[in-house]
Amino acid sequence: MALTLTLSLPSKTSHPKLVGKEIQYGTAGFRTLADDLDFVMYRMGLLAVLRSKCTKAVIGIMITASHNPLQDNGVKLVDPHGEMLDQKWEKLATDIVNVGDGQLESVLLDIIRSESIEISEPGKVFVGRDTRPSGVALLNSAIDGIKDLHGELRDFGIVTTPMLHYFVDESNKGNEAWVSSYFAKLTKAFKHFCGEISISGAYSPKIVFDGANGVGAIKMGMLASFLDKDFLEVEIHNGGEGILNFECGADFVKVQQKLPKGLEGIKPGEKGVSVDGDADRIVYFYLDDSHVFHLLDGDKIASLVAGYINELLQECKLKLNLGVVQTAYANGASTKYITENLKIPVDCVSTGVKYLHHKALERDIGVYFEANGHGTVVFSKAALEVIEKASVDQSLLPSERLAAAKLNSLLQISNPAVGDALSDILLVESVLRSKHWGLKEWEVAYTDLPNRLLKVKVEDKNNVQTTDAGRRCTAPAGLQEEIDKLVKSYPSGRSFVRSSGTEDAVRIYAESDTQRNADELATKVAIKVYQMAGGVGEAPSPPSV
Repeated sequence: MALTLTLSLPSKTSHPKLVGKEIQYGTAGFRTLADDLDFVMYRMGLLAVLRSKCTKAVIGIMITASHNPLQDNGVKLVDPHGEMLDQKWEKLATDIVNVGDGQLESVLLDIIRSESIEISEPGKVFVGRDTRPSGVALLNSAIDGIKDLHGELRDFGIVTTPMLHYFVDESNKGNEAWVSSYFAKLTKAFKHFCGEISISGAYSPKIVFDGANGVGAIKMGMLASFLDKDFLEVEIHNGGEGILNFECGADFVKVQQKLPKGLEGIKPGEKGVSVDGDADRIVYFYLDDSHVFHLLDGDKIASLVAGYINELLQECKLKLNLGVVQTAYANGASTKYITENLKIPVDCVSTGVKYLHHKALERDIGVYFEANGHGTVVFSKAALEVIEKASVDQSLLPSERLAAAKLNSLLQISNPAVGDALSDILLVESVLRSKHWGLKEWEVAYTDLPNRLLKVKVEDKNNVQTTDAGRRCTAPAGLQEEIDKLVKSYPSGRSFVRSSGTEDAVRIYAESDTQRNADELATKVAIKVYQMAGGVGEAPSPPSV
């Protein structure tokens, strides 16, 4: 083992650790104020090279803070199959970032020894970033770390987070990993699916697109260039002229349940689509004839896509195991509809994409979406082979072959590595086109229980601990009992709290029979959280009733 290679870190002095507070690698990786991330990026460059040498595969570094404000930034590492970083290495990432400068070399050596890493192995790292101005300097910090451990670098520049995941996965499969090949794959499958499906009924191929003033707007323009308007017509708003994520984007629309800035002129019935700052979340929305806002979020997308896949499976008579994965924060009406009406099993897991993704992989075909709009369709290699074979099997009826061919194309549209807003748009549009539906027809499949999502700033998010996939609060003592009392006071009441994965805050979800009751329940729970979990700043206001 060439120890000198691991101990020689010439760029370390250029990236000193100036932040004393301990930070943890979570679902969102590391995410905080961009000004505090220089040393973190450098050390993640080092770790990515070691992870690559350990797995003998390409590893990704994505520099983004997703739906967070412009002044924030962050970093996520992407594992060989395009998935989130292995949980064991999440802890190693936390260890590396929190040691002092003088301990950094010894911690790296410990990882090399414990993981039996051959330091002479090549290390290959793909890097991408969103549109934040801070991304350039932070990229250079990561590059210094990569170079200090003699890693090979490929910089994709400004890309969506799902695109970088896709590039890592495809490269490790021995396939092309280029921006053009990404768009070509998605649009080819989309056009093949649409095939002879005419535009009829309530369906329109036009979408009014909210790009959150981020990378999603740039890449949506590229995606649309691969398609003529008979396939998809895109009217892009918030394309970068405003502030990233400010009063726009999927998170704003989901939480505020109102039109994003810049789309005030949308016409009743037109399809609105919002993505977040790094384009891994998507929500649909529209105004009815009375100009009332209607939201179709990740729960609605899951039911639409899973229901249609189930229809195709029944038509082609393939006995494949289909399931949906949700979190406790899924609307209760959606879970009931999927299990009772669609007859599709639903698994509930802890909040966090890595938990949904891993659970979905247990099925032949797994559909997972968080209510915030982050999700995709995953499938086993064996299932895809069965479907492809059925699509050309002359012993089957023509209708059965056609259903299998549609299913094959639909799966090709999805990004199996991670939730991808751009591919999810094509998935949703495929289903709506096939059913000849507009958003009204989609929405009436089931009625969401009115709900509200709130956030309370706290001194330390670790003050709140949960169990049972986030449905029960174990700390602080007595908080769950208070929540239970409040929930019993409201018809169809449900409420959960959990620590934020991105900031020192606690997120509160509540639903009830009316919007007024949901708002009131959420606010009362938020006040309890503020009082019992170390709330900071202004206390939650009582509901306006």
